[in-house]
Amino acid sequence: MLVTVALDILALGVIIPVLPNLVLSMVDGRTDQAASAVGLFSTAWAAAQLLAGPLLGMLSDRFGRRPILLLGNAALGLNYVLMALAPTLGWLLAARVIAGMAGATIPTATAYIADVTAPERRARAFGGIGAAFGIGFVLGPAIGGMLGGIDLRAPFWLSAVLCLANALWGLFVLPESLPAERRAPLRWSRANPVGSLRMLRERRGLGALATVAFLGYLAHEVYPAVFVLYAGHRYGWDETTVGLVLAAVGVLGAIVQGGLVGPIVARLGERRTLLTGLVAGAIGFAIYGSASTGTVFLVGLPVMALWGLSGVSAQSLMSRRVGLAEQGQLQGMLHGLRGLTGLLGPGLFSQSFRLGIAPGTPVALPGLPFLLASSLLLTALLVAASARTTATDPAK
Repeated sequence: MLVTVALDILALGVIIPVLPNLVLSMVDGRTDQAASAVGLFSTAWAAAQLLAGPLLGMLSDRFGRRPILLLGNAALGLNYVLMALAPTLGWLLAARVIAGMAGATIPTATAYIADVTAPERRARAFGGIGAAFGIGFVLGPAIGGMLGGIDLRAPFWLSAVLCLANALWGLFVLPESLPAERRAPLRWSRANPVGSLRMLRERRGLGALATVAFLGYLAHEVYPAVFVLYAGHRYGWDETTVGLVLAAVGVLGAIVQGGLVGPIVARLGERRTLLTGLVAGAIGFAIYGSASTGTVFLVGLPVMALWGLSGVSAQSLMSRRVGLAEQGQLQGMLHGLRGLTGLLGPGLFSQSFRLGIAPGTPVALPGLPFLLASSLLLTALLVAASARTTATDPAK
């Protein structure tokens, strides 16, 4: 399953350096039009995630994880083929919608791991997913950048091959994790973003944990929204420096989630690990936002990496509060929340960045988006600290 996740994220990372340039080539080099198009693609992708996440999560509870993973990877592969062949922006937009809808591979993979892992070991296992993310995001952009220098569409073909190979891997190797006797009936009233939230009222403490997750997802949106612009504006970093810093972020994240989560959870417990991660994240974002030099910003990287402790702890605690036949519904609901933050975050952080650097502003504050992200994590910390976050798995 971790191979599946790593290949999916690698395929996504490969296209990151080249998609804006492909769009630019389709609008005769007009940066303003390219920026608008890329923003539209991001919005369409997030909206598709928001709508499809709960539905696919519920389908995985009903029909099993394996078919959803196979269909998702096959659809992602065809999406990248479509992007490689796309002659117009309309084709690219359709591809991004398909990618958003097919992105259920990650939450379904998370549900799969919950199926086959004892509750007390889920934090460590979910940390493995975080490590796979880190590896994919470190290697993907580097490979995509090299291929893009040869042919702008070559990275999309590679991503298609990776996803289709992933589907074949699942077809011939991956067993089903959810036995037929543990599967849940279809409840169409919950197969949508609003209906999926009913679960939060039915499980004590789940709403607080989902709120913590939502605030974390929203804070994370500061990276794609403003990081490149912020680093160039405040520190004068070029594309190479930005790429190296992002690679360092991925490496540190993989170390924390792949190697440190298990021992720290064993020593502190999931609740205190969650709180520790939120504290580290809030401090890390505060360092980013207040750093007057690039060197000071880099000091915040290892602190920020410890934020990864909170996500896997929250996932583990939430997975204990739902039955084995509801893990897909839980992950689908969380996937929908992530899609919602993908709609809200870009505007929130880009506008706060604009306000922080606008001519005539009383106090220039270019780091305002990161300070805002820090405040979101402090709010999440208060919610987590005041909520009951201890529970046992209700389904055996």
